Amino acid sequence: MTSAAPYKRSILSRIVRRIILAIWYVQRWKVVDPLPRHLKKFVIAGAPHTTNWDFVFFTGATHEEGIRPNFMGKHTLFQWPMTRFMLDMGGIPVDRRKSANATEQVAAEFAARDELALVIACEGTRKSDGKWKSGFYHIARAADVPIVPAFADQVRKIITFGPPMVATGRYGEDLLKIAEWFRTQLPDYERFKVLEQQARDIIAGKNDA
Repeated sequence: MTSAAPYKRSILSRIVRRIILAIWYVQRWKVVDPLPRHLKKFVIAGAPHTTNWDFVFFTGATHEEGIRPNFMGKHTLFQWPMTRFMLDMGGIPVDRRKSANATEQVAAEFAARDELALVIACEGTRKSDGKWKSGFYHIARAADVPIVPAFADQVRKIITFGPPMVATGRYGEDLLKIAEWFRTQLPDYERFKVLEQQARDIIAGKNDA
């Protein structure tokens, strides 16, 4: 009995990935604190989100760690002729027309796979003041996977992965732990101060998101 042939990614996705990795190496980015090796499924909470190049940096960093990152995208981005390319690049289509919401759809993907590293820019947009959206947290909790904070330092060109954190259901308290870790990476960075205050406000009942 012969085994199934290994999946071969599309030529376009292989070319794009090689370009991305070439940029990573040419700019001499590096991983300072690596991912825990025992993790197979987890959400990478990346911050700060200040440039469209973040995808390149995190693709290079996860390549160094021996994993392929995944990301969420609107289902319309996965239509022909881009279907295979988007999937090969790690895309997970989210269809907001379905009865299952985005959290449930992505949690189902986690359940269906043996390995999945989902990278989320938790601030949402590059214009954010530093406050985070809660989607990353709800996905991690629904999928019962840990959250790994990841800091991208544009000046020193380093990616730092933090310790895995469990989503306990106490969002404000968990967010504060994450915020405090980011503050250790860059204590005086204004966005991380905003994140920490956001967590404290949630704990105090002043904010629920």
